Amino acid sequence: MSIGAIECYCELLTALNTGHDGGAGTLHANSPSEVPARLEALAALGGLSRSALHSQLAAAVQVVLHMRRGPDGRRVLAEIGVVHREGDTVRVLPAWRPSGWTGRRALVSELLASKGVEVPC
Repeated sequence: MSIGAIECYCELLTALNTGHDGGAGTLHANSPSEVPARLEALAALGGLSRSALHSQLAAAVQVVLHMRRGPDGRRVLAEIGVVHREGDTVRVLPAWRPSGWTGRRALVSELLASKGVEVPC
């Protein structure tokens, strides 16, 4: 991976932490739960400490959408993860998979409701 790509991820976190609502970026990871570790590796290469990365990640990202390529080549939603801070670190907890909602559906509903999105029962 090039230095430019590493800087891009650090810049993405900076942009997402400007105080405005909304934003998106692409990160290559095998699952939502691996996102913090993937960002830690990239941040370390960019000179950002682990604690600084987790602080920025917790402030900038609430939801992770994990996409997979389906058998027909189209991208499909494979999992929704919710970012959760635990002390000084961040974890991405599974909230939805194609088999259905996990026990964290309420977290997604609360997040959407806080943004003015009407959530069906």
